[in-house]
Amino acid sequence: MEAGGLPLELWRMILAYLHLPDLGRCSLVCRAWYELILSLDSTRWRQLCLGCTECRHPNWPNQPDVEPESWREAFKLHYLASKTWTKNALDVESSVCFSLFCRRRERRTLSVGPGQEFDSLGSALAMANLYDRIVLFPGVYEEQGEIILKVPVEIVGQGKLGEVVLLASIDQHCSTTHLCNLVFMPAWFSPIMYKTTSGHVQFDNCNFENGHIQVHGPGTCQVKFCIFKNTHIFLHNVPLCILESCEFVGSENNSVTVEGHPSADKNWAYKYLLGLIKASPSLLPTEDSATLSSLDLESRDQAWSPRTCDIVIEGSQSPTSPVSSSPKLDSKAGGTQEAEVGSDGERVAQTPDSSDGSLSSSDEDEDEDQLTFRLSYQVQGPRPVLGGSFLSPPLPGASIQLPSCLVLNSLQQELQKDKEAMALANSVQGCLIRKCLFRDGKGGVFVCSYGRAKMEGNIFRNLTYAVRCIHSSKIVMLRNDIYRCRASGIFLRLEGGGLIAGNNIYHNAEAGVDIRKKSNPLILCNQIHHGLRSGIVVLGNGKGIIRNNQIFSNKEAGIYILYHGNPVVSGNHIFKGRAAGIAVNEKGKGLITENVIRENQWGGVDIRRGGIPVLRSNLICFGYSDGVVVGDEGKGLIEGNTIYANKGCGVWMMSSSLPHVTSNHVSYNGLYGVAVFSQKDGSSEFPGGHGAQENFSEDGDAILWETELDKEDDPLRRPITIALVESNSINHNGASGLYVQSSEGLHVTTNVIHANGDRGITVAQSSQLTHVTNNSISCNRLSGVKVEAQCKVELRGNGIYDNRGHGIITKGDSTVVIENDIIGNRGSGLHLLPRSDTKVMKNRIHSFRAYGIAVRGRAKATVQENIIFQGKTNKAIFQQISNNRECIMQNNKFLVFKKKSDTWRLVNPPARPHLENSLRGPSVAHNGQKVAAMATRITARVEGGYHRNRSIFCTIL
Repeated sequence: MEAGGLPLELWRMILAYLHLPDLGRCSLVCRAWYELILSLDSTRWRQLCLGCTECRHPNWPNQPDVEPESWREAFKLHYLASKTWTKNALDVESSVCFSLFCRRRERRTLSVGPGQEFDSLGSALAMANLYDRIVLFPGVYEEQGEIILKVPVEIVGQGKLGEVVLLASIDQHCSTTHLCNLVFMPAWFSPIMYKTTSGHVQFDNCNFENGHIQVHGPGTCQVKFCIFKNTHIFLHNVPLCILESCEFVGSENNSVTVEGHPSADKNWAYKYLLGLIKASPSLLPTEDSATLSSLDLESRDQAWSPRTCDIVIEGSQSPTSPVSSSPKLDSKAGGTQEAEVGSDGERVAQTPDSSDGSLSSSDEDEDEDQLTFRLSYQVQGPRPVLGGSFLSPPLPGASIQLPSCLVLNSLQQELQKDKEAMALANSVQGCLIRKCLFRDGKGGVFVCSYGRAKMEGNIFRNLTYAVRCIHSSKIVMLRNDIYRCRASGIFLRLEGGGLIAGNNIYHNAEAGVDIRKKSNPLILCNQIHHGLRSGIVVLGNGKGIIRNNQIFSNKEAGIYILYHGNPVVSGNHIFKGRAAGIAVNEKGKGLITENVIRENQWGGVDIRRGGIPVLRSNLICFGYSDGVVVGDEGKGLIEGNTIYANKGCGVWMMSSSLPHVTSNHVSYNGLYGVAVFSQKDGSSEFPGGHGAQENFSEDGDAILWETELDKEDDPLRRPITIALVESNSINHNGASGLYVQSSEGLHVTTNVIHANGDRGITVAQSSQLTHVTNNSISCNRLSGVKVEAQCKVELRGNGIYDNRGHGIITKGDSTVVIENDIIGNRGSGLHLLPRSDTKVMKNRIHSFRAYGIAVRGRAKATVQENIIFQGKTNKAIFQQISNNRECIMQNNKFLVFKKKSDTWRLVNPPARPHLENSLRGPSVAHNGQKVAAMATRITARVEGGYHRNRSIFCTIL
């Protein structure tokens, strides 16, 4: 810079003494001077901004220690905003006759105070003309009557804030007014400190204490850098109001009430306020925000690729072996591991490893030439919802790996996908509350009777509640912090709605968000955590769309749906809760899809007392209890979920429950894959407050929600009169794949039950008939199916292959085994224990190592029209106690190998299970998610015994 040869730093020091008009003139000299003026951002521009009586620190009150990006820009925006109240001055003056020929009148300054021109505000107003400036000098001014503002004026306090105190009740009857640097207190005769019904009022850097402010449409207001102590702002039918950078403290009721639909009749200030809003920096995110948890991601293509799994067994261990030793089961698992031959005759192979279909049929000391066994499975589905990420056993201490399709989108990405949500986020109507602090009071913002309010970047803390929205009102909440509320953070009822997005809601005594009575908000990309009760509660016919949120570490359920609540819950991460991830209770409904529900203390999803949700395509994993719990009278559709590596059961169903469990992938859970128990729900089932009667009344009184029944029919649900477990893949669980101990009917159909740590299916109690049809039951650590005494079970059309114990072992008093393929199991194909009563008809039975059918003691059996293949040469095809006359055999076909070329083919009918004709209901509509496992080929070559000089070759296709 050439001016006098002075250094740049010296010029900046000189220019720091200039006032605003002089700085403007200097910036017009040349480009070098313009850039020099801009370089004064952290010096002179900062001094001008902080020294202005109309404003405070740009980030006050929420972040007063954070420097703005530009002090000059912050000062510019506030300077322009402070002049809004004068925008219609030219319009007023132009209406004067011959205005072009009149000399423009200068604004007067009227001084009020001891020793000044006027001693009271009222006397100064009586002498004021249009847009005059009234300066109140330090002191206390108490007006004995109501002040009526008839002409536009500016009232400014001289000195520091707090030195001018005004005790008055002001009623504005003019088009515009500006009040700055004042402390307002109510007069002795009225709690109303300020009221306007049509004009525009602008408050800058004022304090309001213990009173009320009322603005009625079409009136508007703009409030900035003000403090409200126990003061209530009432906005009725306002078309647009701006409350920005204000602090609300100690309210005894609501700090701000927005009532009524915005007025269609708008005053002159409306378009100028809209311009200010558009010129201000947006709080909407512009780039992706980081998630709270670090996730290892897979590519989307890999996550959604179809899978074909061919497992070949030739005495080698599969690389996908679930466990290397027998699991230790607690009381829920039902006992300890059995010896090689248990008390009931069940065989247990003692090889150390069980594997994913790779269980060798030979002993370790048996030569491979003596016995070779090959089994191939082709898994046709379901097309894994989460790709291959959850098909192998979890590694201890490894981080949770999620495919990219399950990563949460940023708020900006969600808004770009949802045009309706984007329109809501950008809309401004009614009241805009931005960068304000609400603390230490009863209520924050109350929106009612078709009111409209938008809240951006505010902090709500230590209140009874932050925001209430009722009576068909709409709110838009973006990037707010809501914490330590004594009740719910955000409360919606009576058809309230709007957009709640990008907020941080935590440490509240009740729910983070409470939705009831037909309210229907969009809850998007929030963090709702560490609540003392639930994260989100939906009840009393409440609805809503809950999408892409992080809900974690809440004391009760992450999302609690009850009393006919019916939200759409999709794409959320619900984790590390101290109760259930999602609880559906008391006839709650809901469509729950594509959520990640993990590491919760109770069930990932808990359905009880008439709850009837649709639970579809969720990942429910790493829970410290069960994956899905269906309690007393629970119902609903549980379809296409991946239920993985929970420490309890995959699915736990209790009596009087009628769920439809279909097309799920249930694997690597610590206990049973699916367990059905007959215990009634009681207080002992609930280890915490989740199961107790909870009070969801806003006033603390019980509410009979049954008076608000929702009569709508839900097309996603079809009536079910019996519990149904259909078309699931249940594999590699620590105990039985399916455990039944129930006094009620159950249908188990078209499932793949594979490589579980105990039996495939255990029926311990079944006074009503349990139907087990068209299932593939293979490679389980003990028997394929075990039926205990006094159970009624029908086994039809199943394929029971290569289990390490017997194919079927039964003590039941009414067991029907019909049209099954029982092949390749290490124990007997069918093992009948004393006092059992079994009908065995039209089955194909083969055991490599033991009897085809073995009868122990006084078993009653009818064995008709079966095809029984011979196994090892030193075993008979059929073992029966000689004096047992209650065992009847008729029309059975026994096949014995005579020469090496002997071959049998399962072609009439083909190998079971036959799944094509057994799909029904939702399973037909979602045939891409059906699970089928077909044993396609078994080959065996046995030498020894009576056929030592012969080779036996059996092919089943």
